[in-house]
Amino acid sequence: MTNPASRTATILALTTIYLVWGSTYLAIRVAVETMPPFAMASVRFLIAGAALLLFLPLRGAAKPTASQWRDNAIIGTLLLLGGNGLVVWAEQFIPSGIAALIIGVGPLFIVLTEWAWPGGQKPSLVTFGALLLGLSGVVWLAAPWTDSSAGGFHKVGVLVILCSCVCWAIGSIYSRHAKNSPDPFVAAAQQMICGGTALGITALLAGDFSRVDLAAISTQSWLGFVYLIVMGSLVGFSTFVWLIKNVPPALAATFAYVNPIVAVFLGWLILDETLNTRTLVSSVIIIAAVVIITAERNRHRLTVSPRQTVGLAETRNMETKS
Repeated sequence: MTNPASRTATILALTTIYLVWGSTYLAIRVAVETMPPFAMASVRFLIAGAALLLFLPLRGAAKPTASQWRDNAIIGTLLLLGGNGLVVWAEQFIPSGIAALIIGVGPLFIVLTEWAWPGGQKPSLVTFGALLLGLSGVVWLAAPWTDSSAGGFHKVGVLVILCSCVCWAIGSIYSRHAKNSPDPFVAAAQQMICGGTALGITALLAGDFSRVDLAAISTQSWLGFVYLIVMGSLVGFSTFVWLIKNVPPALAATFAYVNPIVAVFLGWLILDETLNTRTLVSSVIIIAAVVIITAERNRHRLTVSPRQTVGLAETRNMETKS
């Protein structure tokens, strides 16, 4: 039985993950108001990754090998360029709460990717039903039959966020099969540095750095940027690492359906984002689908052991997310 101190620590850690990662969607939305998206994301992860990498020798972490750098470069590119960078770009056009709800279907894509992977296991009929339920929730939320002037959402933005879910799923499953995985903190630092570099290259190709105007960046965007580095990347990830080592994986994974609720509420409260009946109904459908999939995976013992969890791969958001 968990003692009171451990129970208190678990509650505090879960609350931190729920609030911090749920609020990162709001921070991204505010940051990209006056910051080019890929450039902002690149600098964010390079700073956070470098800070974490410099801290690691103090806790006696082993020096990563060349193969570990290679694996985490692949994972970091998939998670942070594909998984996070695409979301950052899309949030120029999609409200933060809606982006979080769409990302909420990420576990659906992980199930499908896991099935498609060599040696993967076919989902159960219950899981298939939950997949269809979750996708129907996204379709109803996005309302592709309705244009933006009538309450619909930016269609390309919605598709880009769904693509980010696919990238995150592939990166997550790849990380489970990667060999010679280092300490999770080392892996996280490597992934943030490599992913930040990939984002930087994309920013150069997209012309983001040439569009940076420091004088034009608002105070709110700076605050959002700093919040993403300190709270989203460093505090959020460190807390999640503690959780996966100290609580059952199913409990740690509850952020997947709590974060969207937090994001929708904060978007409505702070940014005055629309909260209508369609959004509320879609939220219930999407979250219900994720709950069913999580419970079904746990029942069939498909949940990954905490010892197998590497770097940022199990943190989506997480926070995009990491």
